[in-house]
Amino acid sequence: MSSGVVFDIKEMAIYDGPGLRTTVFLKGCPLRCMWCHNPEGLSYQPQLMVATSNCVHCGKCMESCPRQGKDCVSCGTCIRHCPQGIRKICGKVWEASDLEGRLLKDADYLKRNGGGVTFSGGEPTGQPEFLIEMLDRTASMHRAVETCGFCREEIFRAVLERVDYVMMDIKMVDREKHKRYTGVSNEKILRNLELLKAGNVPFRIRIPVIPGVNDDDENFERTAQLLKNAENLEMVELLPYHVTAGAKYEMVNREYHPDFDESRQPRLNLEIFQSYGIPCSHL
Repeated sequence: MSSGVVFDIKEMAIYDGPGLRTTVFLKGCPLRCMWCHNPEGLSYQPQLMVATSNCVHCGKCMESCPRQGKDCVSCGTCIRHCPQGIRKICGKVWEASDLEGRLLKDADYLKRNGGGVTFSGGEPTGQPEFLIEMLDRTASMHRAVETCGFCREEIFRAVLERVDYVMMDIKMVDREKHKRYTGVSNEKILRNLELLKAGNVPFRIRIPVIPGVNDDDENFERTAQLLKNAENLEMVELLPYHVTAGAKYEMVNREYHPDFDESRQPRLNLEIFQSYGIPCSHL
């Protein structure tokens, strides 16, 4: 039996696949997208998260810290001594059997509402052993995965063999721009997209639309060409960038310095996809 690190479990979710769902957010991601709005999902380990804007600098946390604030190991001692209650550990280690019990308790209710369970992140394939075991343990439920597609081919194939629905990000087609803005090449992603297109699992493509980065017609056109005639593609969703994306970085001791104009509204050109016969909408 495996274990995994989860940083959130959202019940009654309505945007993470068909129907009403429980969404499990696995910690850790191999990408470093400049616009990431879940920086607490990047590390694979539990970590201290502090709402620094509400700190009154009373010093109780440092007084209680066994390491005096150096090289934090997320022991949680400071949390119990913070009078403001602004400190928490983000990420919990779950045994597969315990998480199974948590998810199956709502299985019948979710099924009656056309839903099931979705594994998201972070990037869920970043914890492949845990993800695959959880997909096996929830086989009685409708299972979906939300993924960036950046993983080894054998992992992606194993996931496709187990899920009923896939939501996959395609951020941009140009390889150099993809590496510049996400930290990795899109070679694995595009190869796994071909596996998804060739399979039998219904899927949805999501494009986080970032102003001046990937909201140009050329990127939309190249993406539409990749997706045309994909039999099991249900739709493309454009997810516009929000200026609140950087709000949580300081809470996990990270800096946020996006290399694009946050003040500009992203272009949401639905017509290009629709001209290829691909249903397209935006949130």
